[in-house]
Amino acid sequence: MKDFKYLRRQMVETQLMPRGIRDERVLKAMETVERHLFVKEDLWGNAYDDCALPIGEGQTISQPYMVAAMTELLELKGDEKILEIGTGSGYQAAVLSLLAKDVFTIERIASLAFKAEEKFKSLGYNNIRVKTGDGTLGLPEEAPFDGIIVTAASPKIPDTYIKQLKINGRLVMLMGSRYSQTLYKIKRTQAGISISESTPCVFVPLIGQEGWDEERVDS
Repeated sequence: MKDFKYLRRQMVETQLMPRGIRDERVLKAMETVERHLFVKEDLWGNAYDDCALPIGEGQTISQPYMVAAMTELLELKGDEKILEIGTGSGYQAAVLSLLAKDVFTIERIASLAFKAEEKFKSLGYNNIRVKTGDGTLGLPEEAPFDGIIVTAASPKIPDTYIKQLKINGRLVMLMGSRYSQTLYKIKRTQAGISISESTPCVFVPLIGQEGWDEERVDS
């Protein structure tokens, strides 16, 4: 049996810290959440590798570095209400749950949403609420949010998400073309929005509203 606690520590020390992840709370969360439990058992041996892994339905669990990088950009202190677009395996939401007060997560594929919800219950992540539906619509009935994280790529900033942010709230997402995307942090201010960019990467495109599913690829 592999020493998964040791592998998580190695993941933090060799993949995250050398690539610029500095937030101690994020590093601790990444070291705590058991990523191997969010993939099939035959993939446990690769669970802490620097790569995405398949989770079924043509989807993947994101690379650990991307989870940490996106989480760090939210600048969480512990009392926030967060919306995640794209539940997938549930791993990103589990990390967020250790750093924020409440996490809402939307998944358009019902089978993945169900599996993630069952996983949260079994592991005791009691501050995560799972919704099944079109993530491009956000979750207006629970808005506003302190932060929104989009685990899929879009060619533009959706106004829907900006409107569901609190003033000084942060939206973390990827934008760009099919094969060239950049991670952005968008902050809502009284005057409008401010945008800063982070690292280049490639994610699954956001699916839902017309025009957003033309370049569907797996990450």
